[in-house]
Amino acid sequence: MGRANAGKTTILQRVCNTTEGPEIFDGNGNKIDAAIVQGSLTRGGHNIENELVFQSNPGFVFHDSCGFEAGSAEEFEKMRQFVIEHARTKILEKRVHAIWFCIPMTDYHRLVLTAEKKFFDECDTGNVPVIVLLTKADTLKYTAIEQLLERGCTWEEAERKAMQEERDILDRLLQSTHNSLRNCKFPPQSYITLTGMDKEAADCTSLMRSTASVLTTEGLQKLLISTQQTNVTLNIEYAVRRWVKLIMKCVLEQVTADKKALQFAILRWFPFRMVK
Repeated sequence: MGRANAGKTTILQRVCNTTEGPEIFDGNGNKIDAAIVQGSLTRGGHNIENELVFQSNPGFVFHDSCGFEAGSAEEFEKMRQFVIEHARTKILEKRVHAIWFCIPMTDYHRLVLTAEKKFFDECDTGNVPVIVLLTKADTLKYTAIEQLLERGCTWEEAERKAMQEERDILDRLLQSTHNSLRNCKFPPQSYITLTGMDKEAADCTSLMRSTASVLTTEGLQKLLISTQQTNVTLNIEYAVRRWVKLIMKCVLEQVTADKKALQFAILRWFPFRMVK
C-alpha cells in the first residue's frame, strides 16, 4: 500500500528476484490481460481486489492499493473493507498475512499525508501486522549534499560528509514518521528503510527479517521464510532458531532429543531445496 510512485512494484520484483512484471488475476482467479490495466497501473490506479503474481516465485500473492494521495472516499472505503475482510477470513488463500505500507523519501517534505493518517486511524487490520517502508531512501544523498553546501561546506567537503549527513537525515525522518503515526488508533508494528531497490541485485533480507519478526505465529514465519527464495541465509537463521528451541525444551524437560524430529523441524524451513 502507499502512494503512487513509491516504488511498490519494484520492491515486489526484488522480493521475487525478477525484472518481469506480474501476472494479474481478479478476485476469482481469472487472469486479466495486463495490457488492459496497464494505463491505470502507471497512474497508480490499482484495483486492490486483483492478485499480482510473479512467475519467478508464484508462492507470493500480492495486492496493491491505489495511490493514497489521490484516492476518493469511495476508494478508501473499498480498500478498508478489503483489508478488514481479508485479515479475518478463514479461507487461507484469501487471507492477508502482512501489509507493507510504502512512504517514499522523494516526498520527505510531506512525510505523512492526511490520507495515510486516516488509514492508521480507521483501518483495523486485526492480527495482520503493518510495516512502514521508507522507500527510495538513497535519493536523500542529494538532499544531504545540498544541506551541507548551504551550511558553507565546499563541494569536496560535502561529498566527503554526505554519507553521514544522509544517515542523520534518514534517522530524523524515521523518527518523525514514527512520531506522526504512533498515536494513531492502529499504528504500524514496525518501520524499515529501503535503499537501492532500483538495482537488480538489491538485498531484501532486512525487509524479510523485519516482516517475519512481527508475524504472530511461527507457522506464518515459516510460511514467509520458506516462500522467499532470494536469501537462503534467512532459512538457515530461522531453522537454527527452531533447532535451539527444541534442544532447550529437551534439556528443560530432561528428555532425549529425537534426531529425526530435529531433522524434520529444520528441513521444514527449506521446502524448495532438494535433500539427498
